[in-house]
Amino acid sequence: MNFEILYTDSGSKARAGKITTDHGAIETPIFMPVGTAGSVKTVHFRELEEDIHAQIILGNTYHLYLRPGTDILEQAGGLHKFIGWDRPILTDSGGFQVFSLTGIRKLKEEGVLFQSHIDGSKHFFTPEITVDIQRTIGADIIMALDECTPGTADYQYAKKSMQLTHRWLLRGIEHFDTVSPKYGYSQAFFPIVQGCVYPDLRRESAKFIADQNRDGNAIGGLAVGEPTEKMYEMIEIVNEILPENKPRYLMGVGTPQNILESIERGVDMFDCVMPTRNGRNGMLFTSQGVINIKNAKWKNDFSPLDETGTSFVDKAYSKAYVRHLFAANELLGLQIASIHNLAFYLWLMNEARLHIRQGDFSLWKKGMIEQLGRRL
Repeated sequence: MNFEILYTDSGSKARAGKITTDHGAIETPIFMPVGTAGSVKTVHFRELEEDIHAQIILGNTYHLYLRPGTDILEQAGGLHKFIGWDRPILTDSGGFQVFSLTGIRKLKEEGVLFQSHIDGSKHFFTPEITVDIQRTIGADIIMALDECTPGTADYQYAKKSMQLTHRWLLRGIEHFDTVSPKYGYSQAFFPIVQGCVYPDLRRESAKFIADQNRDGNAIGGLAVGEPTEKMYEMIEIVNEILPENKPRYLMGVGTPQNILESIERGVDMFDCVMPTRNGRNGMLFTSQGVINIKNAKWKNDFSPLDETGTSFVDKAYSKAYVRHLFAANELLGLQIASIHNLAFYLWLMNEARLHIRQGDFSLWKKGMIEQLGRRL
């Protein structure tokens, strides 16, 4: 994997670059649609490619390990071939999903014992095992196993958790470097910065992660209950330490406003279920603000979903029609909303890259943030 910074904003730490993988190039900053179990919910892969213009998608180790299982994925020749997607894929290690299984997981120095949410069967993840699973999945970028602490964790717990994450990282790196990819193309390995909301822990973790000199670095454990301003503070602290010549991936974040604020602070990669999950519940993100398409006010509104026309659905369908689909419980409504929201997020990334190239990102961002916060 290769990363190059092509442009920097004159008034902030925002940068536009390019990640090159064996499955193609990724322009940054970038948003990655979440395809947890090998599928971006309600969205066809043709739509991801042609209408949404997704350059990379995300899969999840925990879910793919349980279903369809590594045997099936290996027989298929990896996830790319299994799902018919020839662009880059990133997999997270499953740590967040495992550690959210309150009451059905047990943390040990060696790894974590957990029960499947599907059938209650018991499984054990170690840093080495999650590397092997992700090698078999065949993602272009794979993540280290970490413990994601809640934003409300006390200092001592956060410190102990961070130290465990660091020890796991060293094991994961050692194993990654001794086993080869399975399908003839290279894979990159990203460590994850932890430390909750404590500046000294975040600095310590960022320094430890930077010292490993991997292809890229991730920032985890944010947008998990802490105040938004605290999240931005932690991003600033971490990005002062993480190397500028490596891509920075902020995991699981977030709203369009969160993403623009994070780009201004030097983040390159994002993922979140919000565009599809909120879309399925009737919330549409637009360049003018947020729409609850279920509201009666849209009943006779035959204007496009978004005047900017960020995807084909904006041109093809009116607010009135999409509201009708939700009122009638038609599945097409969920599909249109998901496509629209993902296309909007990718449009926003393209606009961010454009304004970074022009050198006026901060000025553009300020006006866009004001618009995005409106409830229409």
